Amino acid sequence: MNDLLSGQPETYDASSIEVLEGLEPVRKRPGMYIGGTDERALHHLVAEVLDNSMDEAVAGHASRIEVELHADGAVTVRDNGRGIPVDPHPKFPDKSALEVILCTLHAGGKFSGKAYQTSGGLHGVGASVVNALSDHMRVEVARNRELYVQEFARGIPQGPVQKVGPAPNRRGTTVTFHPDAEIFGSLHMKPARLLKMARSKAYLFSGVEIRWKSAIDDGETPTEATFHFPGGLGDYLGDQLAGSTTYADRPFAGKVQFQDKFGVPGSAEWAINWTPARDGFLQSYCNTVPTPEGGTHESGFWAAILKGVRAYGELVKNRKAADITREDMLAGGCALISVFIREPQFVGQTKDRLATEEAAKWVEAAVRDHFDNWLAANTKAAGAILDFLVLRAEERLRRRQEKETQRKSATKKLRLPGKLVDCSASNRAGTELFIVEGDSAGGSAKMARDRTKQALLPLRGKILNVLGAASAKMGANQEINDLCQALGVTMGTRFNVDDLRYDKIIIMTDADVDGAHIASLLMTFFFTQMRPMIDKGHLYLACPPLYRLTQGARRVYVSDDAEKERMLAKGLGGKGKIDVQRFKGLGEMDAKDLKDTTMNPETRKLIRVSIDEDAPGETGDLVERLMGKKPELRFQYIQENARFVEELDV
Repeated sequence: MNDLLSGQPETYDASSIEVLEGLEPVRKRPGMYIGGTDERALHHLVAEVLDNSMDEAVAGHASRIEVELHADGAVTVRDNGRGIPVDPHPKFPDKSALEVILCTLHAGGKFSGKAYQTSGGLHGVGASVVNALSDHMRVEVARNRELYVQEFARGIPQGPVQKVGPAPNRRGTTVTFHPDAEIFGSLHMKPARLLKMARSKAYLFSGVEIRWKSAIDDGETPTEATFHFPGGLGDYLGDQLAGSTTYADRPFAGKVQFQDKFGVPGSAEWAINWTPARDGFLQSYCNTVPTPEGGTHESGFWAAILKGVRAYGELVKNRKAADITREDMLAGGCALISVFIREPQFVGQTKDRLATEEAAKWVEAAVRDHFDNWLAANTKAAGAILDFLVLRAEERLRRRQEKETQRKSATKKLRLPGKLVDCSASNRAGTELFIVEGDSAGGSAKMARDRTKQALLPLRGKILNVLGAASAKMGANQEINDLCQALGVTMGTRFNVDDLRYDKIIIMTDADVDGAHIASLLMTFFFTQMRPMIDKGHLYLACPPLYRLTQGARRVYVSDDAEKERMLAKGLGGKGKIDVQRFKGLGEMDAKDLKDTTMNPETRKLIRVSIDEDAPGETGDLVERLMGKKPELRFQYIQENARFVEELDV
């Protein structure tokens, strides 16, 4: 039937089956191997090569690794390990082992466990994937006092491996690759991101020295640095919490070999401290590879810490310690956990989550005894930590009780939505509620806010368009209920502006079409349901920038393309090329950017939402035309104002 309709003969036979040979599958579907073609995936290429050098270091064969970013965006990773074998491969006598490793998926020295007891590169696809997605790769191997070189282009050898001469004072592997613009477009390597990656690897293995060099000067990242941290994760956590008040003078840190306890190769290293000064975090690693989505090693770690705290509470007869949960531990708990295990199981090629079941048991047993001893030996810190966690548990239980308790008619009891991040001020004067879209923007805003005066309410997606919606539908909408509870008011005729819990209500959405739509829906809601709030001057729009321009140490934020072009033409007064970063959303902005441009009253811009007193009816008419249920009115308005569409940024 379909053939007759299309006019094409059916040709689904053996010739229809496409066979992708060599590294073709990688170029066709890069997302299957490195998780996409975005900036994260681009930098993951460096991680794949660096992991191989780290495996040499962890195995005891390399003591030094060099990471160099070149002016054209190419990256070199050099180690002084054993060097990739260059002799003919037994299964492919006409090819060297080097060529097989770099041109074949699932080829490597880490499957049997003979060459490496623990390693980060396990699937045999790392180096070959980098080769496939690079328009040029050059590999130099110094082995047996001889230097060998082979070059590749998009995964294809440009000739056999060549012996180029003696190398009596050199050993190891040097890989230089340039990411392919056909895959990654105009994306380029960020020095700051690569420096952070190199530094974290040095923290994760105290026996290695990592040297960093960059030909690209972004004005903030050093062009040369050397990292060597004998104190391991304890040093790392101290660096992360520098300047913050902590409940223990020194973190609880340690390292245990699994061989001693379980008779298996591997180890666990950890460091943790608590602070009231910032939100908690846990950064975890397996075989020096970051596992941002956690996994079994994180579960084992938190189990040990939680059981230890509860046991200490029982020891000092603090009954409330039994109420502490893992959620409470995460509040203010800043931790690092790194494991080295043989043949770990990951979820996905990018190794974001560890799935090895035994790791939970190994890590819990390794950490628990040491934590009990640490608490007993540091009673002052242990008491402070216990008191802090008990307070967190009490606050959590109180919030849950308030949520579960129904309002009593005789007593007006304020119930706040759980996702509201409230401020600490006791009266309304000077307080602000930022309504933000999504948890990612909420995370940056949480770090950037003034906790005393500024509160946050993240919204999930777009709220209901209330224009013409039935009151029952509005009452059943969770986002609207959360908004009303956070503001402390009711909708419609029962709205009382004096009940507002905040002085300023600030809509803070992304500077794009979706963000504008969410802002329009919110303004429509406030206009129809809480009009006096606008009349009294309580509603505002934040003005996040669209671009950040950087020239050397000079940084400027601009709100639109016209201003950007003016600044590019005029210059910023710094040295070197002007780097332009476009913020696709508030979630992409770090806390400093968001604070300086959008949240700090000293430096931000706000737009007060107001209604034209001379023509209030026109405002209502415009809202009806744009947000009402009659698409023909909306279409008519767009036609009448089509000249503005040329400036629309989608």
